[in-house]
Amino acid sequence: MKQLILVFLGGGFGSLARYLLIKIMPHENSTFPWGTLTVNLLGCFLIGFIMGYALRFSVDSRSDLIVFLGIGICGGFTTFSAFAFENYSLFKSENYLVSSIYISASIFFSVIMVYLGFLFEKIIYLRI
Repeated sequence: MKQLILVFLGGGFGSLARYLLIKIMPHENSTFPWGTLTVNLLGCFLIGFIMGYALRFSVDSRSDLIVFLGIGICGGFTTFSAFAFENYSLFKSENYLVSSIYISASIFFSVIMVYLGFLFEKIIYLRI
């Protein structure tokens, strides 16, 4: 029950952070969904950092910390459903080039961001 509450609270914080970040992103006169891409890339970086920390310190992936941060906050923060809907809308409006760039950039850079999150965690650990 405790972990359900942690996921619920983390998801709420993550969703709020996503909403606020997308609101402050410049979006006027742009058909490209920069806010969602930014949130997804940042979420990938965060999950890389969190899981890198968990692996380094042998934190169980079912621990309260990982459940709250990884599943709750990162799960509420990232926006794959918005990504899918935005691509559907781009396809429907026959904006195939923008959709192709968005899909490619999201996949490629998301994997890179997970790697950078792991790398950043290692750098932080070595300085402590």
